[in-house]
Amino acid sequence: MAKQTDTIVSPEGAFNSRRQLLKASAALATLPLMAAAATSAQAADTKAATAATAPDANSEAFINGMADLMAHSTRTPVLRWPNEYGMDYEEIFFPAMDGITIEGWFIPAAGSDKLLIMNHPMPCNRYGYPGHMAPWQDFGGFEVNFLPEYKILHDAGYSIITYDMRNHGRSGTGSGGINAHGTLEYRDVIGSLRYAKSRPDTKDMKTALYSRCLGANSTIVGMHKHPEEFSHIKAMIALQPVTPAVFVQTAMENQKIANGVELFDAAYYKRTGYHLSDVWPMEYAKSVTVPTLVAQVRDDFLTKPSNVQEIYDTISSKDKKLFWIEGTDQRFQGYNYFAKNPQLVLDWFATHINVA
Repeated sequence: MAKQTDTIVSPEGAFNSRRQLLKASAALATLPLMAAAATSAQAADTKAATAATAPDANSEAFINGMADLMAHSTRTPVLRWPNEYGMDYEEIFFPAMDGITIEGWFIPAAGSDKLLIMNHPMPCNRYGYPGHMAPWQDFGGFEVNFLPEYKILHDAGYSIITYDMRNHGRSGTGSGGINAHGTLEYRDVIGSLRYAKSRPDTKDMKTALYSRCLGANSTIVGMHKHPEEFSHIKAMIALQPVTPAVFVQTAMENQKIANGVELFDAAYYKRTGYHLSDVWPMEYAKSVTVPTLVAQVRDDFLTKPSNVQEIYDTISSKDKKLFWIEGTDQRFQGYNYFAKNPQLVLDWFATHINVA
């Protein structure tokens, strides 16, 4: 199947400036991001803390670079395609809940009555992340490629809808280009569910979700705000959900920046109008009632295992499992893990998607 060559790009100049951000903030190794936990007290104290503490030039540059990246993410190209892995596919587009155009793929499995709807972390897209190429090598220097995992799931009998979140890949620019770590992006998740229900060939399929980081946070927000949209969902895998304040806290501790969280909160607020405490309250995880497998790189140096443990503990589902990915401290290796070790994913969906 021929693939389209036209792409949606970010506003003029944004691509080059974001390349510079990636290089300037290499020390961050930030990546897919999260959602919130800075307490209301931290938010209230931001103004006073900023005034009282003047960071040195290096700390200020670090905070601003990180705030730029977390506030706006960056677009990366879709480099690989399903037909390269022997899968027929259809390029699709559909409206998010608020009308933003979302682009993706539909990968049908012959005779299948099972559908997986899949999304991605920041700053990835439906294909993965071109970390093996400049200027995106600062996040580990290796490629994340979701296609081998799609192939495994497709060959196991699952049809797949996978899509680029707003402000990523080829999807439209939405919400002023702001990355809200799920608080705005949940609209894309609901758009994907409605799209699947609108297609004659998928509307009656048994459906489960596979949501990664930004996508996982967005899915959880959607479940909190619009639970009725998820009433038909059989199960979910949430790969590396995370709260932004913990991510920021870890970075500031590593850089030894005094009052770093408060200073970052002020910088992020200046760019987005959001405080860290606004973008994904932990209690939203209580709204997850479907069977859920949570997976996380245990030694991820960008965050803390206690954060994922808290998310898992807060999830309301009685049927849930927490799996720790061992042997690496690289967060993005977690996104390649199940293509190489698929049995847990296959078993989870096989066990739950056929439940009446």
